[in-house]
Amino acid sequence: MPKLDHLRPSGLHHNPAYSHVVTASGARTIYISGQVSVDEEGRIVGEGDLAAQTTQVMQNLGHALKAAGASYANIVKITTFVVGYKPELRPIIGKARSAFFEGMEPPASTLVGVSALAAPEWLIEIEAIAVAD
Repeated sequence: MPKLDHLRPSGLHHNPAYSHVVTASGARTIYISGQVSVDEEGRIVGEGDLAAQTTQVMQNLGHALKAAGASYANIVKITTFVVGYKPELRPIIGKARSAFFEGMEPPASTLVGVSALAAPEWLIEIEAIAVAD
């Protein structure tokens, strides 16, 4: 397992949903393309349901991590893109996403509201960077 330090800088509010700073040392850096809510056959999962789509996206990230010999614990940074983002959507995304980081420090994280993704059915896309030995 790589060495990950989740820093809590003074002067920054501690939010349990993400880490402001993660330092990582390991042998490999893994870059995972933005994942969307499609299954192995390319079918949309959870059409119109942000929570269901977030869960599928996180599961897809898990498949990508496993292929690289890593797990959610190896993620150091995620970027989340949400169509038509409004602050009331954040708890929906957070609840679905947090289940995948339960019992561990969450990665550094950025949430970006966008007007559209590559397909109109997609409500959320998440990309990740992980570090593994």
